Amino acid sequence: MREWDRWVGRYLGECETRGLAEGTREGLRSQLERWGAWLRRQRPQPRLEDVDAALVVAYLRARGTFHAKSTLSGTMSALRGMGEFLVREGVWRSNPLRWLRGPKLDARMRVPRRIGSEQMEALWAAAAGHRSAYPRQLWTTVLAVLYGTGLRRGELERLELSSWDRSTGVLELDGRKTREVRRVPVPELVARCLEAYLPLRQQLLERRGRLEQSALFVNRKAERLPGRAVSGAVARLAARAGLGRVTVHAFRHSCASDLLEAGVRVPEVQRMLGHRGLATTMRYLAIADRQRHAAMARHPINDWLREEAA
Repeated sequence: MREWDRWVGRYLGECETRGLAEGTREGLRSQLERWGAWLRRQRPQPRLEDVDAALVVAYLRARGTFHAKSTLSGTMSALRGMGEFLVREGVWRSNPLRWLRGPKLDARMRVPRRIGSEQMEALWAAAAGHRSAYPRQLWTTVLAVLYGTGLRRGELERLELSSWDRSTGVLELDGRKTREVRRVPVPELVARCLEAYLPLRQQLLERRGRLEQSALFVNRKAERLPGRAVSGAVARLAARAGLGRVTVHAFRHSCASDLLEAGVRVPEVQRMLGHRGLATTMRYLAIADRQRHAAMARHPINDWLREEAA
Protein backbone atom coordinates (compact mmCIF):
# COMPACT_ATOMS: atom_id res chain seq x y z
CA MET A 1 0.00 0.00 0.00
CA ARG A 2 3.04 2.25 0.03
CA GLU A 3 2.47 3.15 -3.62
CA TRP A 4 -1.21 3.95 -3.18
CA ASP A 5 -0.77 7.73 -3.23
CA ARG A 6 1.27 7.50 -6.44
CA TRP A 7 -1.45 5.48 -8.19
CA VAL A 8 -4.13 7.88 -6.97
CA GLY A 9 -2.12 10.81 -8.34
CA ARG A 10 -1.75 9.12 -11.72
CA TYR A 11 -5.46 8.31 -11.85
CA LEU A 12 -6.43 11.91 -11.04
CA GLY A 13 -4.01 13.09 -13.71
CA GLU A 14 -5.83 10.90 -16.20
CA CYS A 15 -9.15 12.35 -15.00
CA GLU A 16 -7.83 15.85 -15.60
CA THR A 17 -6.78 14.89 -19.12
CA ARG A 18 -10.32 13.58 -19.73
CA GLY A 19 -11.66 17.02 -18.76
CA LEU A 20 -13.13 16.33 -15.31
CA ALA A 21 -13.69 19.53 -13.36
CA GLU A 22 -11.41 20.41 -10.46
CA GLY A 23 -14.20 20.03 -7.94
CA THR A 24 -15.01 16.55 -9.23
CA ARG A 25 -11.35 15.53 -9.03
CA GLU A 26 -11.09 16.79 -5.47
CA GLY A 27 -14.13 14.74 -4.55
CA LEU A 28 -12.51 11.65 -6.06
CA ARG A 29 -9.26 12.38 -4.23
CA SER A 30 -11.10 12.55 -0.91
CA GLN A 31 -12.89 9.25 -1.54
CA LEU A 32 -9.74 7.45 -2.64
CA GLU A 33 -7.61 8.78 0.22
CA ARG A 34 -10.25 7.57 2.67
CA TRP A 35 -10.20 4.14 1.05
CA GLY A 36 -6.39 4.03 1.14
CA ALA A 37 -6.33 4.97 4.83
CA TRP A 38 -8.80 2.17 5.60
CA LEU A 39 -6.69 -0.38 3.71
CA ARG A 40 -3.57 0.69 5.62
CA ARG A 41 -5.33 0.08 8.93
CA GLN A 42 -6.10 -3.56 8.10
CA ARG A 43 -4.03 -6.25 9.81
CA PRO A 44 -2.32 -7.88 8.15
CA GLN A 45 -2.03 -4.98 5.73
CA PRO A 46 -2.86 -6.22 2.22
CA ARG A 47 -0.81 -5.55 -0.85
CA LEU A 48 -2.62 -3.49 -3.46
CA GLU A 49 -2.37 -6.42 -5.88
CA ASP A 50 -4.20 -8.65 -3.37
CA VAL A 51 -7.24 -6.45 -2.78
CA ASP A 52 -10.24 -8.61 -3.68
CA ALA A 53 -14.03 -8.44 -3.70
CA ALA A 54 -14.32 -9.52 -0.04
CA LEU A 55 -12.07 -6.69 1.10
CA VAL A 56 -13.95 -4.17 -1.05
CA VAL A 57 -17.31 -5.32 0.34
CA ALA A 58 -15.94 -5.03 3.90
CA TYR A 59 -14.93 -1.44 3.23
CA LEU A 60 -18.25 -0.56 1.63
CA ARG A 61 -20.08 -2.09 4.60
CA ALA A 62 -18.02 0.05 6.97
CA ARG A 63 -18.41 3.15 4.81
CA GLY A 64 -22.16 2.69 4.45
CA THR A 65 -22.89 2.54 8.18
CA PHE A 66 -25.02 5.52 9.25
CA HIS A 67 -24.73 7.09 5.78
CA ALA A 68 -27.33 7.72 3.10
CA LYS A 69 -27.66 5.46 0.07
CA SER A 70 -26.47 8.30 -2.15
CA THR A 71 -23.22 8.49 -0.16
CA LEU A 72 -22.57 4.79 -0.61
CA SER A 73 -23.45 5.02 -4.30
CA GLY A 74 -20.97 7.88 -4.79
CA THR A 75 -18.28 5.91 -2.94
CA MET A 76 -18.83 2.88 -5.18
CA SER A 77 -18.63 5.05 -8.29
CA ALA A 78 -15.29 6.54 -7.21
CA LEU A 79 -13.83 3.15 -6.31
CA ARG A 80 -15.10 1.55 -9.51
CA GLY A 81 -13.36 4.17 -11.63
CA MET A 82 -10.10 3.66 -9.73
CA GLY A 83 -10.48 -0.09 -10.15
CA GLU A 84 -10.83 0.21 -13.92
CA PHE A 85 -7.70 2.35 -13.98
CA LEU A 86 -5.74 -0.25 -11.99
CA VAL A 87 -6.85 -2.93 -14.45
CA ARG A 88 -5.66 -0.85 -17.40
CA GLU A 89 -2.32 -0.34 -15.65
CA GLY A 90 -1.92 -4.08 -15.05
CA VAL A 91 -2.05 -3.80 -11.24
CA TRP A 92 -5.31 -5.76 -10.99
CA ARG A 93 -6.33 -8.64 -13.24
CA SER A 94 -9.98 -7.71 -12.88
CA ASN A 95 -12.01 -5.02 -11.15
CA PRO A 96 -13.96 -6.53 -8.22
CA LEU A 97 -16.23 -3.48 -8.26
CA ARG A 98 -17.33 -3.95 -11.85
CA TRP A 99 -20.16 -6.32 -11.01
CA LEU A 100 -21.12 -4.98 -7.60
CA ARG A 101 -24.52 -3.32 -7.68
CA GLY A 102 -25.05 -0.14 -5.74
CA PRO A 103 -28.10 0.68 -3.61
CA LYS A 104 -31.27 1.42 -5.52
CA LEU A 105 -31.85 5.16 -5.54
CA ASP A 106 -35.12 6.94 -6.23
CA ALA A 107 -34.41 10.48 -7.47
CA ARG A 108 -37.89 11.54 -6.37
CA MET A 109 -37.00 10.85 -2.73
CA ARG A 110 -34.33 13.54 -2.73
CA VAL A 111 -36.18 16.80 -3.15
CA PRO A 112 -33.83 19.60 -4.27
CA ARG A 113 -33.53 22.56 -1.97
CA ARG A 114 -35.27 25.64 -3.34
CA ILE A 115 -34.65 29.31 -2.61
CA GLY A 116 -37.93 31.05 -1.83
CA SER A 117 -38.86 34.39 -3.36
CA GLU A 118 -38.32 36.28 -0.09
CA GLN A 119 -34.92 34.64 0.37
CA MET A 120 -33.99 35.50 -3.21
CA GLU A 121 -34.92 39.15 -2.67
CA ALA A 122 -32.86 39.21 0.53
CA LEU A 123 -29.82 37.85 -1.33
CA TRP A 124 -30.14 40.51 -4.03
CA ALA A 125 -30.50 43.21 -1.40
CA ALA A 126 -27.34 41.95 0.31
CA ALA A 127 -25.45 42.03 -3.00
CA ALA A 128 -26.69 45.55 -3.70
CA GLY A 129 -25.45 46.61 -0.27
CA HIS A 130 -21.77 46.51 -1.27
CA ARG A 131 -20.18 49.94 -0.91
CA SER A 132 -17.88 49.58 -3.94
CA ALA A 133 -19.40 49.75 -7.39
CA TYR A 134 -17.56 46.80 -8.92
CA PRO A 135 -18.37 44.07 -6.34
CA ARG A 136 -21.90 45.43 -6.09
CA GLN A 137 -22.51 44.99 -9.82
CA LEU A 138 -20.45 41.80 -10.07
CA TRP A 139 -22.41 39.88 -7.45
CA THR A 140 -25.75 41.26 -8.54
CA THR A 141 -24.98 40.01 -12.06
CA VAL A 142 -23.68 36.64 -10.85
CA LEU A 143 -26.87 36.06 -8.86
CA ALA A 144 -28.96 37.08 -11.85
CA VAL A 145 -27.12 34.69 -14.18
CA LEU A 146 -27.28 31.80 -11.71
CA TYR A 147 -31.01 32.12 -11.17
CA GLY A 148 -31.93 33.31 -14.65
CA THR A 149 -30.18 30.53 -16.56
CA GLY A 150 -29.79 27.70 -14.04
CA LEU A 151 -26.20 27.06 -15.08
CA ARG A 152 -23.77 25.02 -12.99
CA ARG A 153 -20.98 26.56 -10.94
CA GLY A 154 -18.30 25.24 -13.29
CA GLU A 155 -20.16 26.59 -16.30
CA LEU A 156 -20.30 30.02 -14.67
CA GLU A 157 -16.58 29.89 -13.90
CA ARG A 158 -15.67 28.97 -17.49
CA LEU A 159 -17.78 31.67 -19.16
CA GLU A 160 -15.81 33.79 -21.61
CA LEU A 161 -16.54 37.33 -22.69
CA SER A 162 -17.36 35.88 -26.09
CA SER A 163 -19.95 33.59 -24.46
CA TRP A 164 -22.35 36.55 -24.20
CA ASP A 165 -24.06 37.38 -27.48
CA ARG A 166 -25.80 40.67 -26.83
CA SER A 167 -27.35 40.80 -30.30
CA THR A 168 -29.42 37.67 -29.62
CA GLY A 169 -29.49 37.80 -25.82
CA VAL A 170 -27.97 34.33 -25.54
CA LEU A 171 -25.27 32.84 -23.30
CA GLU A 172 -23.25 29.98 -24.79
CA LEU A 173 -22.27 27.39 -22.21
CA ASP A 174 -19.46 24.91 -22.78
CA GLY A 175 -20.11 21.20 -22.86
CA ARG A 176 -17.37 20.01 -20.53
CA LYS A 177 -19.82 18.12 -18.32
CA THR A 178 -22.44 17.14 -20.90
CA ARG A 179 -20.15 17.08 -23.98
CA GLU A 180 -22.70 19.28 -25.69
CA VAL A 181 -22.49 23.05 -26.04
CA ARG A 182 -25.83 24.71 -25.35
CA ARG A 183 -27.09 28.23 -26.00
CA VAL A 184 -29.40 29.62 -23.33
CA PRO A 185 -31.59 32.69 -23.92
CA VAL A 186 -31.45 34.95 -20.88
CA PRO A 187 -34.33 36.93 -19.36
CA GLU A 188 -34.35 40.69 -19.95
CA LEU A 189 -33.27 41.48 -16.38
CA VAL A 190 -30.22 39.20 -16.70
CA ALA A 191 -29.25 40.89 -19.98
CA ARG A 192 -29.54 44.31 -18.35
CA CYS A 193 -27.34 43.19 -15.44
CA LEU A 194 -24.71 41.87 -17.85
CA GLU A 195 -24.70 45.09 -19.87
CA ALA A 196 -24.33 47.15 -16.68
CA TYR A 197 -21.48 44.93 -15.48
CA LEU A 198 -19.38 44.93 -18.67
CA PRO A 199 -18.25 48.61 -18.57
CA LEU A 200 -17.08 48.18 -14.96
CA ARG A 201 -15.23 45.02 -15.96
CA GLN A 202 -13.50 46.91 -18.77
CA GLN A 203 -12.45 49.71 -16.43
CA LEU A 204 -11.03 47.18 -13.96
CA LEU A 205 -9.01 45.43 -16.69
CA GLU A 206 -7.62 48.78 -17.86
CA ARG A 207 -6.53 49.71 -14.32
CA ARG A 208 -4.88 46.33 -13.84
CA GLY A 209 -3.29 46.24 -17.28
CA ARG A 210 -5.05 42.97 -18.06
CA LEU A 211 -6.90 43.78 -21.26
CA GLU A 212 -6.04 40.32 -22.60
CA GLN A 213 -8.28 38.69 -19.95
CA SER A 214 -10.97 36.65 -21.71
CA ALA A 215 -13.02 35.53 -18.70
CA LEU A 216 -16.48 37.05 -18.42
CA PHE A 217 -16.46 37.24 -14.62
CA VAL A 218 -13.26 38.45 -12.96
CA ASN A 219 -12.26 39.31 -9.40
CA ARG A 220 -10.68 42.57 -8.25
CA LYS A 221 -7.27 41.33 -9.40
CA ALA A 222 -8.67 40.95 -12.92
CA GLU A 223 -8.30 37.17 -12.66
CA ARG A 224 -10.92 34.64 -13.66
CA LEU A 225 -13.45 34.31 -10.85
CA PRO A 226 -13.00 30.77 -9.45
CA GLY A 227 -15.97 28.64 -8.52
CA ARG A 228 -14.94 28.40 -4.87
CA ALA A 229 -15.00 32.22 -4.68
CA VAL A 230 -18.56 32.20 -6.01
CA SER A 231 -19.59 29.64 -3.38
CA GLY A 232 -17.93 31.70 -0.65
CA ALA A 233 -19.58 34.91 -1.80
CA VAL A 234 -23.04 33.29 -1.90
CA ALA A 235 -22.50 31.97 1.64
CA ARG A 236 -21.46 35.43 2.88
CA LEU A 237 -24.42 37.10 1.18
CA ALA A 238 -26.76 34.56 2.77
CA ALA A 239 -25.25 35.25 6.20
CA ARG A 240 -25.51 39.00 5.66
CA ALA A 241 -29.16 38.54 4.68
CA GLY A 242 -29.84 36.52 7.82
CA LEU A 243 -30.56 33.34 5.89
CA GLY A 244 -29.52 29.78 6.51
CA ARG A 245 -27.14 27.83 4.30
CA VAL A 246 -27.54 28.69 0.61
CA THR A 247 -25.49 26.95 -2.06
CA VAL A 248 -24.74 27.91 -5.63
CA HIS A 249 -26.53 24.79 -6.88
CA ALA A 250 -29.70 25.88 -5.07
CA PHE A 251 -30.08 28.60 -7.72
CA ARG A 252 -30.20 25.88 -10.38
CA HIS A 253 -32.89 24.03 -8.44
CA SER A 254 -34.87 27.23 -7.99
CA CYS A 255 -34.61 28.11 -11.67
CA ALA A 256 -35.92 24.69 -12.72
CA SER A 257 -38.76 24.48 -10.22
CA ASP A 258 -39.90 28.08 -10.80
CA LEU A 259 -39.95 27.56 -14.57
CA LEU A 260 -42.06 24.42 -14.18
CA GLU A 261 -44.38 26.20 -11.78
CA ALA A 262 -44.77 28.99 -14.32
CA GLY A 263 -46.00 26.44 -16.86
CA VAL A 264 -42.86 25.82 -18.93
CA ARG A 265 -42.89 22.31 -20.38
CA VAL A 266 -40.52 19.72 -18.92
CA PRO A 267 -38.58 19.12 -22.20
CA GLU A 268 -37.88 22.85 -22.48
CA VAL A 269 -36.53 22.99 -18.93
CA GLN A 270 -34.48 19.87 -19.67
CA ARG A 271 -32.83 21.52 -22.68
CA MET A 272 -32.20 24.75 -20.81
CA LEU A 273 -30.49 23.03 -17.88
CA GLY A 274 -28.62 20.54 -20.03
CA HIS A 275 -30.05 17.40 -18.41
CA ARG A 276 -29.34 14.26 -20.43
CA GLY A 277 -32.59 12.59 -19.42
CA LEU A 278 -36.08 13.68 -18.47
CA ALA A 279 -35.87 11.79 -15.18
CA THR A 280 -33.46 14.35 -13.76
CA THR A 281 -35.75 17.23 -14.66
CA MET A 282 -38.81 15.40 -13.35
CA ARG A 283 -37.44 15.68 -9.80
CA TYR A 284 -38.38 19.33 -9.76
CA LEU A 285 -42.05 18.56 -10.27
CA ALA A 286 -42.14 17.54 -6.62
CA ILE A 287 -41.53 21.12 -5.51
CA ALA A 288 -43.20 22.99 -8.38
CA ASP A 289 -46.61 21.98 -7.12
CA ARG A 290 -48.67 25.17 -6.94
CA GLN A 291 -50.87 24.04 -9.86
CA ARG A 292 -51.48 20.64 -8.27
CA HIS A 293 -52.54 22.28 -5.01
CA ALA A 294 -54.89 24.52 -6.99
CA ALA A 295 -56.29 21.47 -8.78
CA MET A 296 -56.89 19.62 -5.52
CA ALA A 297 -58.71 22.68 -4.17
CA ARG A 298 -61.36 21.98 -6.86
CA HIS A 299 -61.76 18.32 -5.83
CA PRO A 300 -65.49 17.43 -5.29
CA ILE A 301 -64.73 16.26 -1.76
CA ASN A 302 -64.27 19.89 -0.77
CA ASP A 303 -67.91 20.59 -1.65
CA TRP A 304 -69.05 17.58 0.37
CA LEU A 305 -67.07 18.74 3.38
CA ARG A 306 -68.54 22.20 3.13
CA GLU A 307 -72.04 20.73 3.01
CA GLU A 308 -71.29 18.60 6.06
CA ALA A 309 -69.95 21.62 7.90
CA ALA A 310 -73.08 23.59 7.07
